[in-house]
Amino acid sequence: MRPAADGRGDALPLPQRQAAVAAGVDHIDTAQYYGPGIVNDLIREALCPYPDGLAIVSKVAVRRDDRGAVLPFDDPDQLREGIEDNLRSLRVGQLAAVNLRLPGDGRVDARFDDQLAAMVAARDEGLIAGVGLSNVSLGQLRHAVAGTDIVCVQNLFHLADRRGAPVLGECLSRSIAFVPFCPLGWPRGQDNPVLTSPVVIQTAGRLGITPAQAALQWLLQLAPNVLLIPGTGTVAHLRENLAAESVTLDDEALRTLDGVIHQRP
Repeated sequence: MRPAADGRGDALPLPQRQAAVAAGVDHIDTAQYYGPGIVNDLIREALCPYPDGLAIVSKVAVRRDDRGAVLPFDDPDQLREGIEDNLRSLRVGQLAAVNLRLPGDGRVDARFDDQLAAMVAARDEGLIAGVGLSNVSLGQLRHAVAGTDIVCVQNLFHLADRRGAPVLGECLSRSIAFVPFCPLGWPRGQDNPVLTSPVVIQTAGRLGITPAQAALQWLLQLAPNVLLIPGTGTVAHLRENLAAESVTLDDEALRTLDGVIHQRP
């Protein structure tokens, strides 16, 4: 689950955030720069002390300026600072994993190696249990796993944008968790290519489910290493997301949904 990151007014009330974990949510995606700082504060206020088995996964390598713009913060010492900021705001001694958020240029160079070394050092010191990568190319992933264990990858992937399929396949072959971000499509609103797709809407209607549930279950059925982090800002949306796990997409639905692709690998 990924809590809403737009501010306190748009986030789940405290009892409902606690109810999410009580309902079986055991993986929370966050980052210090969400808000910034607000989402980590909300998680801490709702759940600390944290229940056993709850995996809190964060990411580093960017920050926000005073106007909210996202800026690079990805020098090795800045990555360490970002990890420590997350630990401090969440009040934990160790995070289940932290993703190194990459700029998307696919470069494999000395700077990438230095960034990986900073993440590995944090893992070896016990600050994080696992190293993850976000916005990673196939070449970067293969380079990284040649030198260290990678526990998860968080890349853009949804029904209408499947350019990350080669990375998903690589993760599956190596038993690395693949966590699609924006699993319900991007951008939000009327231009969303998934939730406003007539194909998705009609398929969901035939099955008696919501478009969001159809999109989430489509992702889940792709591979056993897929974990989902749909954004959740209301209790109703939370319940809708959780119910997607029990949805069944028949062969007709899978064939029809295959036609939603806007961006192919």
